[in-house]
Amino acid sequence: MKLTINNRPFETDAPPDTPLLWLLRDELGLIGTRFGCGVGLCGACTVHLDGVAARSCITPLSTVEGKAVTTIEGLAEGYEGLHPVQQAFIDQQVPQCGYCMSGQIMAIAGLLAEEGAVDEATLAEKVTNLCRCGAYVRIRRAALQAAAEVNS
Repeated sequence: MKLTINNRPFETDAPPDTPLLWLLRDELGLIGTRFGCGVGLCGACTVHLDGVAARSCITPLSTVEGKAVTTIEGLAEGYEGLHPVQQAFIDQQVPQCGYCMSGQIMAIAGLLAEEGAVDEATLAEKVTNLCRCGAYVRIRRAALQAAAEVNS
């Protein structure tokens, strides 16, 4: 199976029903994408498939062939420095334990790419990633900062 991950070609002979998350972490060493719940609920494993946020723990490899997979490690490619969402997370001092942060960042970056301008209601409705530490206020502040930058 031929895949494109972070703009680089990759071939694997892993079974087609293998979750994308396992390929990323175990074969490629891209450990920024986290394992959380394993059933697609928490969002710690969020990556982009053709620019759209997706839960990699429930995404079989058979569905990603021919699509561009972007992980947190590749999100800033094409930017001078960090992606605006990554920078906003630093500026707003979002991380506590940090476990969910890559998934949060990927979900928000995907939403901004799809919708551009977002408000708190849109964030609450469309970013369903969980944060064990309850840093939701800072996460929303960072998302709104990034949205303002992306739309300026």
